[in-house]
Amino acid sequence: MAVPKKKMTRSRRDRRRAHWKLTLPGLIACPRCHEPKLSHRVCPNCGYYKNRQVVTQAE
Repeated sequence: MAVPKKKMTRSRRDRRRAHWKLTLPGLIACPRCHEPKLSHRVCPNCGYYKNRQVVTQAE
């Protein structure tokens, strides 16, 4: 089993981990109700996708 010869410094360790950050989901404004929604998904607020009603909302 490989064992490191010297202790890795904090800066060297953190430089390696610098690219582990999470990315935010691509939110866009719904063209009908202007609420934020995920792109290429049905709007959870109004139920429309590509100017067609896909999900009926209970009032």
